[in-house]
Amino acid sequence: MIKTERLLIRRFNENDANDLLEYLAKPRVDCFVPEKITTLEEAVAEAKKRADDDVFYAVELVCEMKLIGNLYLQKGEYGTYDLGWNFNEKYEGKGYAYESAKALMDYAFDVLNARRIVAYTADYNMRSNKLLEKLGMRKEGHFIETISFVNNPDGSPKWESANFYAILAKERK
Repeated sequence: MIKTERLLIRRFNENDANDLLEYLAKPRVDCFVPEKITTLEEAVAEAKKRADDDVFYAVELVCEMKLIGNLYLQKGEYGTYDLGWNFNEKYEGKGYAYESAKALMDYAFDVLNARRIVAYTADYNMRSNKLLEKLGMRKEGHFIETISFVNNPDGSPKWESANFYAILAKERK
């Protein structure tokens, strides 16, 4: 469990189902379409699944005792961790993504001894691109038509481009 000024970063639990449904029912970025859920039963199952998965972190707004989003941090090879997030759009623009991602990055570097943290984001997702830069990460690459999460109306893959960001432990300020 990680506490910040306004947030609690913790494991998921079954009680998170309603709040999880609120933001996973309408994915705003194509990469979250595979996570889309439409019923409370699916949300309960997803909350239970995430509770047992050490990759996902629930982000709770303490003053409302409400799940407002999630982070993930997945260990890769050579001391590298992959960072990502998904937040309820009702809570965007208030600095919660930055506050929680910064705290999780600090945890990864200081406790997990991460050597490097990386993140991918859709090139059109300007908010996430700016957030990664605010977190001190540098853009290392731009991959053109690298992945597809959804199909075009004709059934063909909708290819998307992505930016790749990273930061080394020794580059932290």
